[in-house]
Amino acid sequence: MRITEAAARLGMSPRMLRYREDLGLLPPLRDRPYGRGHAHRQFTEEDLATITAGLAIERRFDITPAALAFGLRVLTDPAARAAVADLGRRTGHVPAGPGAGRALDFEKERALRALGGAPHGPAARLPAPARPRGNAAPRGTKNPRLPGGRRGSLMPGQRSAGNPDC
Repeated sequence: MRITEAAARLGMSPRMLRYREDLGLLPPLRDRPYGRGHAHRQFTEEDLATITAGLAIERRFDITPAALAFGLRVLTDPAARAAVADLGRRTGHVPAGPGAGRALDFEKERALRALGGAPHGPAARLPAPARPRGNAAPRGTKNPRLPGGRRGSLMPGQRSAGNPDC
């Protein structure tokens, strides 16, 4: 099917599909013609299922398509993985010392499970971490603490000009 039909079925614009393709979030074209002329991608049901899986990951973890694309790059590019692991150790998100790589392997296994890959190894038996808790309203919902359900950036102790109850 052509891009306009695929976009309509997915509930997004053709431009968004092209953006996702540029980010590497779509399977590569298999039979790309060579020479002159444009290659008009024909979307398959498998392509639509892949895009839907990516959208589900973005919603579940509240990330952008670009963040998902970078996550895929970290899984496949050893230099990017090493740089992110180093940053994780420096910021305290990844423990340093013996066995420190196991935490990153766990994250890799969890990402592979989320992408539909077959988990293996000891990390496959570990439970997924709990979702963060807090008093923030979930994405796409109205925040009852602000007038009109708007999200705001009030500092602690600061009051909204329009509503003193906030």
